[in-house]
Amino acid sequence: MNDRIIKTEYSEVMQKSYIDYAMSVIIARALPDVRDGLKPVQRRTLYDMYELGIRYDRPYRKSARIVGDTMGKYHPHGDSSIYEALVVMTQDFKKGLPLVDGHGNFGNIEGDGAAAMRYTEARLEKITQEAFLADLDKDVVDFLPNFDETEKEPSVLPVKIPNLLINGSEGIAVGMATNIPPHNLVEVINATKAYMKDENITTRELMRYVKGPDFPTGGIVINQDELLDIYETGAGKVKIRGKVEVEKAKGGKVNLVITEIPFTMIGTNIGKFLMDVAALAETKKTQDIVDITNQSSKEGIRIVIELRKDADVENFKNMLYKKTRLEDTFGVNMLAIADGRPETMGLKQIIKANVDFQYEVATRKYKNLLAKELEKKEIQEGLIKACNVIDLIIEILRGSKDRNMAKACLVEGKIDGIKFKTKESKIMATQLMFSEKQANAILDMRLYKLIGLEIEALINDHEETMANIYRYEDILARRDSMAQVIMNELDEIKEAYGRARRTEITNAQEAVYVEKKMEEMDIIFLMDRFGYARTIDLQTFERNKDAVFAENKYVFQCKNTGKVCLFTNMGQLHTIKVMDIPFGKFRDKGIPVDNISNYDSAKESIVFVASQTDLNLYRVIFATKSAMLKVVDGGEFDVAKRTVAATKLQDGDEVVSVVTLKEQRNIILQSKDGYFLRFAVEDIPEKKKGAVGVRGMKLGANDYLENVYFTRNTDEQSVEYKGKTMELNKLKLGSRDSKGVKVRV
Repeated sequence: MNDRIIKTEYSEVMQKSYIDYAMSVIIARALPDVRDGLKPVQRRTLYDMYELGIRYDRPYRKSARIVGDTMGKYHPHGDSSIYEALVVMTQDFKKGLPLVDGHGNFGNIEGDGAAAMRYTEARLEKITQEAFLADLDKDVVDFLPNFDETEKEPSVLPVKIPNLLINGSEGIAVGMATNIPPHNLVEVINATKAYMKDENITTRELMRYVKGPDFPTGGIVINQDELLDIYETGAGKVKIRGKVEVEKAKGGKVNLVITEIPFTMIGTNIGKFLMDVAALAETKKTQDIVDITNQSSKEGIRIVIELRKDADVENFKNMLYKKTRLEDTFGVNMLAIADGRPETMGLKQIIKANVDFQYEVATRKYKNLLAKELEKKEIQEGLIKACNVIDLIIEILRGSKDRNMAKACLVEGKIDGIKFKTKESKIMATQLMFSEKQANAILDMRLYKLIGLEIEALINDHEETMANIYRYEDILARRDSMAQVIMNELDEIKEAYGRARRTEITNAQEAVYVEKKMEEMDIIFLMDRFGYARTIDLQTFERNKDAVFAENKYVFQCKNTGKVCLFTNMGQLHTIKVMDIPFGKFRDKGIPVDNISNYDSAKESIVFVASQTDLNLYRVIFATKSAMLKVVDGGEFDVAKRTVAATKLQDGDEVVSVVTLKEQRNIILQSKDGYFLRFAVEDIPEKKKGAVGVRGMKLGANDYLENVYFTRNTDEQSVEYKGKTMELNKLKLGSRDSKGVKVRV
């Protein structure tokens, strides 16, 4: 048993295992091959459909059948990844050139998912058969064993076009990711032909053909001058905008109509865009919006924003570019598998890799075709020769005892055992020298082939075969001839499937949005015990003052241009711009503060809420569960970040109370075990917000600070404690860091 135990360094095993896993994900899952532009799951799905005979001119088949067959034979990584790949290959809003023809609900541009695979059907697109799978029967690519070595699958598909550029790709591997935008088929083919004519062509010259990305959703690329660097390095950022049209509406109003969206907005981001536009109106960033409707359909995108009569349309449009995803960035990272390893490639490198692959495929294809034609030539020549001496061959066949005797005579001129009618026939038979294949063809030939027209057809076929042999030998011998064949195929594909560019390429000026200065005014902040916040004007507050205080936990005056600060038990300070809080009627519900700040009600609770203006004027007292106290200058909480640490806490501690120090003179600390300690506020030292503070009260084992009260010297303030009324001002005045008085009930 001990002989089978291998001792090794754990870190080395982990390192090797992780590298193996990472390379498996990179090579076999997440990244496309530069040659066919397909990830393994896409390649396997298309090949499986080809094997199942689900062609463009045949009936659709259930997606579940395709997914199950692909998973069982080639891709044992779960049905969801296969079906997702199948769905994406049908979506014309994601792919510039859909590869699968889907029948049923395959999702839409607004983010609705596809129906379950048992409901949808699919078949190959015509271009997929003609440009991706056409030559698989000609031994043009290598076939490898599948995962359990029961089937063979192609290592790459013999794709005739630079699919990596035309359809783009996206994927996340381990430590790397790819994000390649789609391009126009016509432009990419023209660039490929230009490279084939001059392999020294530069990227700048190639970009005379490939203007830039061509997204299925259209839109406008606005940084044309930066595209050259992106296509040379294979990485960069493409800035894209949606296309906006201005329409006149009734009553002198104006409608902004978004007819094309950035490629990055497809899916749920359309809904987010609508919410962002609505939020601009709710937060009073603009008062130009009258209504917004999404009138998009199968015919295309149509989002209508109705504006007021006197709206500054250009300024509003620029605001949409600045404040929403109507202008967005597509991060380009043209990473693909080349020669078995991941590599970031520029435009010319991708085209070169594809052209080299086309030459390799064409070489294997025409070698295969040439071999078949040479075999046909041999047989045809044997049959023609046989027709010229057909009487002798018939005499040999009639005089032979079996097929082997006749075949030996035809191939080697052996006449032993064969009966001939004449001596001349016997002599002629010894001179026959047909090849093995020719002899078999002669022996298998039917008598009707001796008809004159059949012999003439045989001669014509032989002439055609010789022409094919000459053509194939020329293609294989001369690179120019092979290049012309490849370019002719590219032209045929371009003619059949090319379309006009959808995305406009230009150099647009940066959107300049002049934000209208908000008129500063005093308003009232309200927040109920459920964490819903809103603001109202002073007049509404005065009319409903009693109801305001009865229904809300926090009520204070603030500036509409200021901030509201939330202090939590976890020692965090979350700030909210007042303009982000809905302003309206008293009975409006408001908005949860979770939605407009980093506050998370599931993990922390609010201890204190105040306006930034108040904090700047006063000092703030902190008290924690372990009775740590400190006073902090409120100005320290005037911060730009949305969330900062308001205080430093020891392990297991949390904030119990935060109060602005105004006219308070005494502080009363109450512990869980019923100890009360009253002492002067002046005994608490002022610290920075990053300090822990000082101990305010000595606590017994398992005891902790439960409540904090404040009084002025002249106040008579009482609290209820376990059914007993406590007069706080009558408590004995003690000193900080003492135990306090035990209250017995």
